[in-house]
Amino acid sequence: MVTHIIHRGLAKTNFKENTISSFNYCFKKKYGVETDLHCTKDNKIVCFHDFSLKSKFKVNKYIRKIYYDELFKISKKNKRSIPLLRELIKTSKNRHYLMLEIKPVFSRSNLLKLTKEVKALKKYGLISFKEKNLRDLYKINKRLNLGLLVPSTWTFSKIIKKAKLKFIKFLILEKKFLTTNKLNKVKKNIFYYTVKSKILFNKHKSKNLIFENL
Repeated sequence: MVTHIIHRGLAKTNFKENTISSFNYCFKKKYGVETDLHCTKDNKIVCFHDFSLKSKFKVNKYIRKIYYDELFKISKKNKRSIPLLRELIKTSKNRHYLMLEIKPVFSRSNLLKLTKEVKALKKYGLISFKEKNLRDLYKINKRLNLGLLVPSTWTFSKIIKKAKLKFIKFLILEKKFLTTNKLNKVKKNIFYYTVKSKILFNKHKSKNLIFENL
């Protein structure tokens, strides 16, 4: 079955990324969502892309060094509330695919917390560029649906080699790989990111796509 997922909940150009209102709109349109995960100083898992608040809120503080209450106040003041992962899970009502990207390397305790939060999910993927996150998650629970994010600079031989790792259930490749036949040896599911052209989306909609603003 083909899965189409909206990148950071950006279904429209005027939407604010990684917000409950954006996610909820995507769910109403029957799409899954992709979001990024960080942990606050008090170990709350939040949906936010950047490592710091500098770009989005002009505040020179890092997610990992701030308590969630303060983080929430800053984001709410800027009319861009940063949601907890558990809020996203509740909003999805276990009906829509959640692609959850672990941005930094999580501690074991935070990985354990993450596995508990996604325990009841039926359609999800835990993904990361950091292979260590996926290895450590596999040690915690071998049944988790783990996906490796692949940089656009990787060679085909490296991609094929990594795809053989037992803890990797699927791959997420940059859209430049959409037109190649060199990955036929990969026997695992592949997602492609981030499609921003309606022409490209329609041309490859038979594949698993992560897209936005279409």
